[in-house]
Amino acid sequence: MAALERIFLLYCFVFSFANLVRVIGSSAWREERITNPSEMEMFVDELPDMPRIKGFDVVDGVPKSKLLKIGMYRKKWKFHRDLPPTPVFAYGTSKDTATVPGPTIEALQGVDTLVTWQNHLPSKHILPWDPTIPTAISRSKKGIPTVVHLHGGIHEPESDGNANSWFTARFKEKGPTWTKKTYHYPNIQQPGNLWYHDHAMGLTRVNLLAGLIGAYTIRHHDVEGPLGLPSGDEFDRPLIVFDRSFRTDGSIYMNSTGNNPSIHPQWQPEYFGDVIVVNGKAWPHLVVRRRKYRLRIINASNARFFRFFFTNGLEFIHVASDSVYLGCPVMTNETLLAPSEITDVIIDFSQSKSDVAILANDAPYPYPSGDPVNDANGKVMKFIIKKDHEVDTWRIPKKLIKYPSPDLSSASRTRYIAMYEYTSDIDEPTHLYINGKSYEEPVTETPKAGTNEVWNVINLTEDNHPLHIHLGLFVVLEQTELVNLEEFKACMTKYNDAIKCHVNKYARGKKLEVPAHEQGWKNVYKMNPGKVTKILVRFSYIHSNASYAFDVTAEPGYVYHCHILDHEDNVMMRPLKFVK
Repeated sequence: MAALERIFLLYCFVFSFANLVRVIGSSAWREERITNPSEMEMFVDELPDMPRIKGFDVVDGVPKSKLLKIGMYRKKWKFHRDLPPTPVFAYGTSKDTATVPGPTIEALQGVDTLVTWQNHLPSKHILPWDPTIPTAISRSKKGIPTVVHLHGGIHEPESDGNANSWFTARFKEKGPTWTKKTYHYPNIQQPGNLWYHDHAMGLTRVNLLAGLIGAYTIRHHDVEGPLGLPSGDEFDRPLIVFDRSFRTDGSIYMNSTGNNPSIHPQWQPEYFGDVIVVNGKAWPHLVVRRRKYRLRIINASNARFFRFFFTNGLEFIHVASDSVYLGCPVMTNETLLAPSEITDVIIDFSQSKSDVAILANDAPYPYPSGDPVNDANGKVMKFIIKKDHEVDTWRIPKKLIKYPSPDLSSASRTRYIAMYEYTSDIDEPTHLYINGKSYEEPVTETPKAGTNEVWNVINLTEDNHPLHIHLGLFVVLEQTELVNLEEFKACMTKYNDAIKCHVNKYARGKKLEVPAHEQGWKNVYKMNPGKVTKILVRFSYIHSNASYAFDVTAEPGYVYHCHILDHEDNVMMRPLKFVK
């Protein structure tokens, strides 16, 4: 019997050792198949200008509403000259014309754009996803749920892309809050920069990683034309910037094991890639003339912050932030952009003393206390500047578009919005909540249309969380450091009540200055860790006294959330519903 036991134990050891070698070998094999960014030559691909689609028709010289049909397709996309084609999900009017990012939709203020978003995706995702977090799942397992949110849009709830309004291919299956096939964007709001992206519950991070993003611009020629800013396809360029990692076969790499695999097998708190992509090309280049260019820069990363600067000292002249013009231009040497933030800048290449300008990045990841950048994720793109000087007809006026200043006395209510992070026994994040509540819990933020509110956003975590409020625009009033932070966190963890925990007693530390180019109206802002950020939220148009041109109280309502997509998915998002 003892001999048999020894043989059995020897068998178990050999089996376990062989299995361990297999696992380690498999892991090493997988790691070896990840592309080393240092082996990819930078600046070899030209920066694409994504296809531009007009969201209106012109009939007898008069712009009219237009219906667009834009689909989501699985196809292959070439991100770099030396990288094999990558399987992606792409927006386009057909599979052949679909791109990553998708087409730039150009709308006119006051002219409706109608879009039927069509899902042509297969049943199997190209990336790993985690069903243990709240997730849109096809009951038949025969379709990938998607829904489109126009970020920065002021429109009816039914067209906002609620996370539970998802649908699968040919609308075979629909989420519990789905209402309509064709979305209505009235474009009544101020001219500015928006972008569209997937917003399906629990799948936002993977659907965007797969490629479901695109730019949307609202123009008003009578208002913008007199400004004299650079215009036309050559001089006015959207730049959609994001990070990815790739396997050697070209496929997008996303770790398939979570930080807490016994709780969430796949979910991780942030996705970071080592390759920086602009308009669908890794570290592209663009040949420019020695004159002014307008660059509408959108950070479409899942979690990466960018602190942009030019290695040759060129400056950023800010003319707009997110979807709103500034009152006057602001010049900076660098600009910090959180995920989903947009900065609209003029770059005057005639001021360059060299023939090359590298757009670079030095933001740690996670921001602000994470790893320093390396050469791969510290470079963004190259501008090759022609030698010949030429007459520049573009100008930068001293004044841009002035909107009414925020009136703190007009606030009808003050709210406290607390951000929490929860960890496992090994101190790894398991989920994140706003106000200690899951998304499914009853709505607590119920403003009235046409009102202003003060929100005090309390960040109790170690991360910077870019807060995005659907429909509403806001102005950042101040950011104040919390003193005796651990004491305050302990109270908030116990009671989840900022008033009971005497937040004003703790919010009396150092005040952070709001940068001049971010002092206007925003729809996203960076909520610094250990700080209270006071914002004045306006639930009405900022450019007129008119009330909303739709029923803001309709279902399924709106949401507000952290725009680090991995946080939003698990589940740093809360409902926002309006009352009459």
